[in-house]
Amino acid sequence: MNLTRRGLLAGLGATVVVYPVLARAQAQIGAVAPVATLPEVLFDVEAAVAKAKLGGEVSFAVMNAATGAVLAERHADAMMAPASTLKVVTSLYALQKLGPDHRFVTRVLRSGDDLILAGGADPLLDTDGLARLAADTAKAWQGTPPKRFLVWGGALPRRDRIAEEQDDYLPYNPAISGMILNFNRVHLGWKAGQFMLEARGGSQSPRSYTVAVGAADRASPLFTYDGSGKKESWTMARSAMGKSGARWLPVRRPELYAGDVFQTLCRAKGLVLPTPEVQDAAPNGTEVATLSSAPLSQIIRGMLKYSTNLTAEAIGLSASGAASPQASAQQMQDWLRTILPEDHFEFHDHSGLSAQNRLTAVSLTRLLVKEGDRDGLRDLLKHIPLRDEKGQAKDSDITVLAKTGTLNFVSNLSGYAKAADGREIAFTILTGDEPRRAANEGRELPEGVRSWTRRSKIMQQAMIEGWLDGGPAQIAGPAVAAGQASVVR
Repeated sequence: MNLTRRGLLAGLGATVVVYPVLARAQAQIGAVAPVATLPEVLFDVEAAVAKAKLGGEVSFAVMNAATGAVLAERHADAMMAPASTLKVVTSLYALQKLGPDHRFVTRVLRSGDDLILAGGADPLLDTDGLARLAADTAKAWQGTPPKRFLVWGGALPRRDRIAEEQDDYLPYNPAISGMILNFNRVHLGWKAGQFMLEARGGSQSPRSYTVAVGAADRASPLFTYDGSGKKESWTMARSAMGKSGARWLPVRRPELYAGDVFQTLCRAKGLVLPTPEVQDAAPNGTEVATLSSAPLSQIIRGMLKYSTNLTAEAIGLSASGAASPQASAQQMQDWLRTILPEDHFEFHDHSGLSAQNRLTAVSLTRLLVKEGDRDGLRDLLKHIPLRDEKGQAKDSDITVLAKTGTLNFVSNLSGYAKAADGREIAFTILTGDEPRRAANEGRELPEGVRSWTRRSKIMQQAMIEGWLDGGPAQIAGPAVAAGQASVVR
């Protein structure tokens, strides 16, 4: 069969070559039936894989974004760690269960002489927002100051951290609670041996009194944590401090952290509150003040851009209403089963941080084709610039809207890519060296991970350019054997 390069690249949808898993996927989407012959391959994807020298597995699935016709695949039914590309699933789940206009509400209630700060699972509540709530509370409170100050975080099930296998001090692995402040992180700064802990916001940064840090004479570990006392207690290795520095630490007692900051902010407005206490029972009382979040669609846009794990957990748990994170992940899995009844996946959280999550490239790509436009997910995805050999953003007629996913020795990308002439693909690329990932579980930047991730990203870009434009000359080559990878049109 003699086809020209221009003819093959025009249209992205008529002639396809698939393997059984993709044939089933295409049939379920409703695309045209595939033909059995192998067309000319314009882009040698195996050369790109070999050049990246990743080891482990490289899996991908590419489909016509409009029709679902399968355009390319490589080990597309391999069960892989999705990392943060799982947030694509979580986003669609939350949008469909809660609606794009859903807002999370933080409330202040009065019950007799008690003041109750009731968290509403707002994942974007920061110190500046809490300051506005404190000002409204101080203005509205009448009579004598409260005798008790209670904080409720029961809008979500409580968990000390998102993933147990991650290092204690990693800021993207904080506690889960319905009371969320600053992504449940506290800002640590040090200079000349002195530490400062702040609930840092855009304009307000009060001191945090529920967390303590001290220096320890050791080389490692970098941090240790002790939650047995009245305060969250950290020690930092003195050898790693230098003269000065700063970083975020995760908060494990978010109700007390938020209560402490709220107490400080209310005092600045003339309302003196007692020491905060945690309330377990659902609160009752008269509303004194409220603070509403941005709409869910806006929250998801930020989550997909910055890949905030706690935001993913908060919106996923809110969507399910489940009593535990494990049950919530199962409910999201059951929901996806109604959309992709014959596919294989396994979820243990909503953020992708758990090492036990598994997903296939074909399933995630099919989900993008089937559901991506229903609630506007496509427009919420992050623009991923294509880069030149020096890593600088380059001019390109290809637009990529996608979600990245990164763990140690895992680097994924899933979304849409569109050429200037309107041809558009939905794709998922999953790369992972499972033995190296397992050996470095939860560690912060283990040796070799930066260069490994960089090579994976370069390969991902080469693939996208290859699928839409035939590929850079340096990796173009002969057709690959059936069973490795196929690329058409």
